[in-house]
Amino acid sequence: MFSKLFSGKNAKLILALLAILVIFSGLGLRAPWPADEPRFAQVAIEMVDSGQWFFPMRGGELYPDKPPVFMWSIALFYWLLGSIKLAFLLPSALCGLLTLCLVYDLGKRLWNEQTGILAAALLLMCFQFVLQAKTAQIDAMVCAWITLGCYGLLRHIYCKDGWHWYYLGFAAMGLGVITKGVGFLPLLMLLPFFLARHFRPAADDIQGGWRWWAGPLAMLAVIALWFVPMLILVANSNDAAFEMYRDNILLKQTAKRYADSWHHIKPFWYYLTSVIPLFWLPLSLLLPWLLPKWWRAVKAGDRRIILPLGWVILVLVFFSLSPGKRGVYILPALPMLTLISAPFLHDVLQRRWPTRLINGVVALLGSLLLIIAIAGLLGVEKIQSLVDDYPIQPWWFLLSLGVIGLLGGLFVRDQGKSWLVFILPFWLLYSTWGYALLGPVKTPQQVLSNLQHHEPNPVPLVIIGLKEQFLLFAPYPLGHFGYHTPIRLQEQVAWQWLAEHPDGRVLVARQSGLNCLNFDKGIDLGFAHREDWLLLDNSARQPDCLVENPALPVFYAAKP
Repeated sequence: MFSKLFSGKNAKLILALLAILVIFSGLGLRAPWPADEPRFAQVAIEMVDSGQWFFPMRGGELYPDKPPVFMWSIALFYWLLGSIKLAFLLPSALCGLLTLCLVYDLGKRLWNEQTGILAAALLLMCFQFVLQAKTAQIDAMVCAWITLGCYGLLRHIYCKDGWHWYYLGFAAMGLGVITKGVGFLPLLMLLPFFLARHFRPAADDIQGGWRWWAGPLAMLAVIALWFVPMLILVANSNDAAFEMYRDNILLKQTAKRYADSWHHIKPFWYYLTSVIPLFWLPLSLLLPWLLPKWWRAVKAGDRRIILPLGWVILVLVFFSLSPGKRGVYILPALPMLTLISAPFLHDVLQRRWPTRLINGVVALLGSLLLIIAIAGLLGVEKIQSLVDDYPIQPWWFLLSLGVIGLLGGLFVRDQGKSWLVFILPFWLLYSTWGYALLGPVKTPQQVLSNLQHHEPNPVPLVIIGLKEQFLLFAPYPLGHFGYHTPIRLQEQVAWQWLAEHPDGRVLVARQSGLNCLNFDKGIDLGFAHREDWLLLDNSARQPDCLVENPALPVFYAAKP
């Protein structure tokens, strides 16, 4: 699959060029897409526009769900480049490259350069890794910090390169924690190390004594760079909103989110059955042949396998124990899994059935895409209904991918190279043609264009049920009533706001259960984000409305 392509004196250059091509293709060609990208992009814009970088703000309201590091990175590139389309994807892309470099270097140091190249190449071929490197969510960055943490620990406890690598690993964990709380996960690698040292000691095992405890202190010192000023600023603010920010980000978004999740509830085995088989392709197809090799290495006491493999298992158990699960949570385990797969990759792909399985999956994916595309082009009702609500006809795009997949699976049969033939064009087409197709679906531009058609001049405008993408694309200032305020209360305040702003307008999705506003008097602006959007004016106010909390504020994003 990779061993022939990524061998020889030009292997590193080929890998580097492919990584840059795959990860950076399409940069600047699309706007932020839901669910998370518009939120982080809007926060970054407000940081630059307001000059207030320490506390993230979303539409003028504090955003307490995540620490600010990832948003700082987008804001920095936005400040430097002046284009949010370029800035919002750069941090994830650069973190993806960093992760690849770390995996390559570890493979080279633990085995040899060829193994390092294969490990990084295999990671680049994995679907979930590239998807996150091309997505402005936090997970690509936290994956990079966690991989750097594992890198530092392995450089110390296996390569014996010095305690400074150990401290660097813990410093990376600190960055991971203030990026997304789970950044401490590399710490779990010490458990298989101490178990191996106890049951199968080696003459050159690192002892260290008290110095082991200096690592967590390094992690806490990095966390304190954000944590301590945040506490001081909140304490001196005398503002209940800032105190709620502190309590939410320290308690609700950490321990409570893990132990008592309120959404994305999945069974214990969710990652094993619903995430790894699909999102870790093609590596997941090779696991039946890799598992015996890992087991033999573990029995032989090979710590190059024992430490990363033990850590991957602990990470999967850690996330599986939480009731709230999302597929992307286990991304940080993937780089270490590709690392320990690379030494055996050439041997596994010499066998007949792994190659047949890869070719068969590629052909199957191509066939499914072809069937859907042809059915769409022929106007089959069930297939056409999938896009009835959207201004999109993706059939030629899917047909192109289907042809590539089917031909690759049937005719490129050498060591599973069919996956390479399929996945590289997939990412290039997705990052260009796919971006152009999905733009009208993933943004509210058409709704807001219709809004501007009806109201060409700026008018006071508020939204019920804020979606951050509307803030990004609104033609003039857009107010909202608080992201977490119940919709029923937002409607009541909007009813009162219209009385105070007779020339104002309310943007709202058509929904049931509201009784202060008459949706029948609204102007239909179109369909976006699975909802029909209406524009209401003062005439939509019902004669009576029981206002329970008239003191709710209206939030507006900062102006430059």
